[in-house]
Amino acid sequence: MLELPALILTSVAVFGYINHKFLKLPLTVGLVIIALISGLAVLLFDAVFPFLSLSDILKGWLDEIDFNRTLMNGMLCFLLFAGALHVDLKGLMEAKVHVSILATVGVIISTLINGTFFFYLTAFFGINIEYIYCLIFGVIVSPTDPVAVLALLKRLKVPKRLEAIIGGESLFNDGVAVVVFSVLVTIAFGSSTGHGHGMDVDANTVITLFFKEAFGGALLGIVAGYVTFLFLRSIDDYIIEVIATLALVTGAYSIALSLHISGPIAMVVAGVFIGNTGRQFAMSEKTRVHLTDFWHIIDEILNAALFVLIGFEVIILSAEYSIIGISIFAVIIAVLARFTAVSIPILLLNPIIKRERGEIMILTWAGLKGGISIALALSLPDMEVKPVIIAAAYTVVVFSILIQGLSIERLIKNFHG
Repeated sequence: MLELPALILTSVAVFGYINHKFLKLPLTVGLVIIALISGLAVLLFDAVFPFLSLSDILKGWLDEIDFNRTLMNGMLCFLLFAGALHVDLKGLMEAKVHVSILATVGVIISTLINGTFFFYLTAFFGINIEYIYCLIFGVIVSPTDPVAVLALLKRLKVPKRLEAIIGGESLFNDGVAVVVFSVLVTIAFGSSTGHGHGMDVDANTVITLFFKEAFGGALLGIVAGYVTFLFLRSIDDYIIEVIATLALVTGAYSIALSLHISGPIAMVVAGVFIGNTGRQFAMSEKTRVHLTDFWHIIDEILNAALFVLIGFEVIILSAEYSIIGISIFAVIIAVLARFTAVSIPILLLNPIIKRERGEIMILTWAGLKGGISIALALSLPDMEVKPVIIAAAYTVVVFSILIQGLSIERLIKNFHG
């Protein structure tokens, strides 16, 4: 089992070195590109020398990793907490209207547009997919990934208000998207784990499930964050305090999974609370420095490992021409859906809150997708159309990281240079 972490961390170190020495791209983008090229090279090598079966060996390793479980039940809690620690609560509160509407209404609009167009797109290519499965695809490609987005914000000079909206939305809308995904999977398959058959559920059941997950997660985050805050305030030992935050993350996330409430939302709320109130009132300067450095390193290591995994996932994709065509069109639909999901709330709020120059374009293009989308796609139960959904979701994610991630800086400079 030890060879899997060894393989991933060795790849991160080697690819990171290549990127630092030769490509000089932002680390996340560089890692995805190199891992993607490595994956494609393996497939090409296999086509020339099929007896080596390198892609089968790598597929076996990737299947052993279980991307969905590794990210959703493991890495995600640490990544979200680490990201939320750096969120400025004052800026978030000033942008709360935009963040809350984009993270809820925006996700629902994007889900409906992506799902509906995907339904007609697949029908055009001769693949019949039930509408509920198309809506599931719609929600898979709707959240902006906090890992990708926060990595982006670290290196760009964005106006403070826009930075608060982009960062806040990315932290909260993935939690909302996971909740919507759970609701849709429950409707389609009979349970949020995807076992059983579809079930008839009324609007009350859906609304109850949504509010239980979302508000239950937020409440758990506040309670866990406050209990940890009291603990931190009563002691001055940075080692114990760092361990206490680790206990908060692992403990609260485990409780969320057991109670079937939103772990991602709990992590974001707890992280914002500890990063602001906790830092200010419960820590010495020495603890603040050590805690910040510790979570920064955790964030960077897991971040790098995640983006290498994203690049390697190309090996599991189907190469049928119809699926390639669907995947390319799915990228265009995803960008248009994101533009619409941003435009409607921003334009409705415009009479009340004046918007920044180029706000709609920047928010659209800064909506990077990431590991959460791939993890949700891979978590679907085995069914005939699963390869189509995975391939299309993967293409949307890679496009957003490589093309949007590399061009967003120029777009921001055009409006705020």
